[in-house]
Amino acid sequence: MSNPRDKHPSRRAFLASTAGIALAGASACMRSAADATQPQSDLFVVNMLGGIRNPNAPRSGGPSGALEAESRTSLDDRALADVLASGTAAVNVTIGYVAGPREPFESSIADISRWNRIVRTQPEALLKVWTAGDIERAAREGKVGIIQGFQNAAMMGSDAARVGTFAGLGVRIIQLTYNIANQLGHGSMVPENGGLTGFGREVVAELNANNTLVDLSHSGERTCLDAIEASTAPIAITHTGCRAVTDLPRNKTDRELRLVAEGGGIVGIYFMPFLAEDGMAVADDVVRHIEHAVRVCGEDHVGIGTDGGTTAYDDMEAAYEAARRDVEARRAAGIGAAGERAGVVPFIPDLQGPDQFLQLAGMLRARGHTAARVEKILGRNALRVLREVWGG
Repeated sequence: MSNPRDKHPSRRAFLASTAGIALAGASACMRSAADATQPQSDLFVVNMLGGIRNPNAPRSGGPSGALEAESRTSLDDRALADVLASGTAAVNVTIGYVAGPREPFESSIADISRWNRIVRTQPEALLKVWTAGDIERAAREGKVGIIQGFQNAAMMGSDAARVGTFAGLGVRIIQLTYNIANQLGHGSMVPENGGLTGFGREVVAELNANNTLVDLSHSGERTCLDAIEASTAPIAITHTGCRAVTDLPRNKTDRELRLVAEGGGIVGIYFMPFLAEDGMAVADDVVRHIEHAVRVCGEDHVGIGTDGGTTAYDDMEAAYEAARRDVEARRAAGIGAAGERAGVVPFIPDLQGPDQFLQLAGMLRARGHTAARVEKILGRNALRVLREVWGG
């Protein structure tokens, strides 16, 4: 396989080609690769971090809308149809406080209530996930399981017992930090690279005691290593890349990846620009990172966490403009990451739409990965880890 870096066209050509992919909903690559895999209806996908959102719908909240919970949803008929068609059995949807001026605890409680209402109003399509068995039930019934997860634990305040409160409300995955520091530890963009705090260790113990999955995405390396050591249950890095392949702080070192696997956990590879040094990541980059993770972790400990939805952008120029505004807003809020910049979109332009998992499966099969391995990566590994941590 040739180096994907050699395939990068100019930005103008890149925009033109990817716009065609977004509008058509499939590429020649996907059509040829699909011959090597199972029908899309047979896919079993557990997206360890994603969303259900139509990016073409009008956005509220202005340029800072990306920081608000409502803008991460946009669950209209098209978004719902696309996720149902994608083979997704369950998706870890980010709810609650991530960053910004909202009060962390109160806004997180409000978000849980908001998503409960969303699920209740779509009983034929959505199912709130409490146990691993609920994911299997969703797949059987042709629904999408909604896993409620946090991408920041700032809402714990100074009371680790709040973990039990959120577990009782159905929050099943909690990420310790976002990009910046909080009371638990340091995020990936904190240059001091401090470790897990004493309070952070209390929270990890409470997460273990309440059968809630510890997520170490976005964490700094030292915080990540400390939390792996502190946890008595398997942990996840739900959405990341491999730093040995692309040296950016949002990606994880081989040591972090290996220790997660040795503890029985899982590493989800994202569909994000951090997979390429220049930010112009393509589908081949996703495959490169998955293959590296398999070499380091073994095939039983790798999954996917796209960090995106299943509805494609119809207008790539609009996508680049929206991304530019979001980068500015994130930088102003102090939560941006190295690799975010104008000219880079937070998704993989040639891996969009409801066929994205079918396309990825075909690409992996074409590279010689067995059907059983591909099935593990797409969802079976995640299901196993979630069953061990949650039960059911």
